[in-house]
Amino acid sequence: MARPGGRSARVQESVHAAVRELVAEVGRDALTVPMVATRAGVTPSTIYRRWGDLRELLSDVAVERLRPETDPADLGSLRADLDAWAEQFLDEMSSPPGRAYIRDTLLGDPDGTNAGQCSAYAAEQIDIVLARAVRRGEPVPETELLIDRVVAPIMYRILFRPGRLDAAYARELVTNALHAQQIEAGARPAQAAAPRRSKKEPDN
Repeated sequence: MARPGGRSARVQESVHAAVRELVAEVGRDALTVPMVATRAGVTPSTIYRRWGDLRELLSDVAVERLRPETDPADLGSLRADLDAWAEQFLDEMSSPPGRAYIRDTLLGDPDGTNAGQCSAYAAEQIDIVLARAVRRGEPVPETELLIDRVVAPIMYRILFRPGRLDAAYARELVTNALHAQQIEAGARPAQAAAPRRSKKEPDN
């Protein structure tokens, strides 16, 4: 998602700041578009024209709050980097603010754009970890495998089964993902060697 520039960027910044301040002061449930507009120094019509309604505004704010501020830690190995990143991701997403941002992202996101952006954040962070490992000469899994085996289970538990949300669970998911990568890597030569039979070729 490209960030707006000029006046549009200033409006977004002031409105986002107003939302964050008011949520801290009066709570999310008491928030209204006129309150945000007054605090941000814009008209309510500006907010409605740009964001549609309060839910979509809250979703936009949540996406920005979920944007990672730093690159993943570089601890010298793929396993250490993935463990540290998965633990931090789980801790941040499962915290009360993280859960609120996830909820707001989904509630005000009818076409899935904001949810997709949050997924892209995770993929970008994983790509950084994998690129480092490649430079060190380590074998690496596909980004999508880590999304499926690490990110997706964490998000499912946060949303639907909020138990076992601890560092041990994050490390277990990383172990399972890397094990799956090893199995796939071991299976590839055999798969490549097996001839492909034409659909027209009769069974023996």
